[in-house]
Amino acid sequence: MCYSALVQADYRAYVRAYGADVDLQAFVRLAERRLREGRVPMPKAMVDAFAQASTPAEMEVRALLDQYAAQEATRLQEGLFAQKKRLADAERVLASAKPTKKAGEDQRIASNKIEQSLAKLADLQRTEPKERDSRIFPGHFCPVMVWEDGRRVVKPMRYQCRPAGKPAFYDAKYPGTYNARRDNLEGFWKGQFGHTHGLLVVTSFFENVARHRVEDRELAEGEDPENLVLRFDPAGGLPMLVACLWSHWAGAGGEELLSFAAITDEPPPEVSSAGHDRCIVPIKASAIDAWLRPGRGDLAAQYAILDDRERPYYEHRLAA
Repeated sequence: MCYSALVQADYRAYVRAYGADVDLQAFVRLAERRLREGRVPMPKAMVDAFAQASTPAEMEVRALLDQYAAQEATRLQEGLFAQKKRLADAERVLASAKPTKKAGEDQRIASNKIEQSLAKLADLQRTEPKERDSRIFPGHFCPVMVWEDGRRVVKPMRYQCRPAGKPAFYDAKYPGTYNARRDNLEGFWKGQFGHTHGLLVVTSFFENVARHRVEDRELAEGEDPENLVLRFDPAGGLPMLVACLWSHWAGAGGEELLSFAAITDEPPPEVSSAGHDRCIVPIKASAIDAWLRPGRGDLAAQYAILDDRERPYYEHRLAA
């Protein structure tokens, strides 16, 4: 399963490369939700793309994102103050004649939280881009290209699909719905496959694998499995148009959610030999529109697009 990926997080790149329009009102609604709810994770590169806002809608998104950043900075500063006090109190106890185990734990926890808060504050203020700014995980929002009103359109969506009509608890009941297995497209995903297709531009993806599988061996007696995170890059470094399914979910109270899942299939030999049993499906650029606007009932044509895919060679290495 593709549990993480480096994606094209700048909506403007879809406009330049694929002639897509942008649903800026969907970005406005997402930015409003982030400001209102606090935790709506999205890659920093998606936020930073609005630094060059020029249209009224773009400037509205930017203003909301800036308000959130100020709100988050205040929250982090307050937490930092509390943890610094906790650390000072713990160090006084540890330096006394009667140091306690609790003080040692407080020192460790406070030190870790201070380090984390400082790193988050630095990220909020940083303007120099880094590769990790474009990395997504399940639950993160990022731009996805779909077909709407006769044109390609970019919308922000959550990387974990909640199918329309399903209860919100599906997120917890089916936590793996950030990927859609090809062998279940007409089962679990029948409401999306052949109906609502999307594309995500991916440059690299990451997978959890067991060390003994990477080393092509069985577990030794008494050995516990050890997890490794591998990074897979297409040879040549060209971005991939990854086939996705998406859904527009609406709750009874007026809540809405745009979300998607990446389709996965049997892996090519180099991914399998690296210890992983699934792989995302990059389609050919010539099939963009045929994929985004599937003919109702013509599932064979959609399977044909998935079969006649791009087949880059995936180089892999341990993730940093």
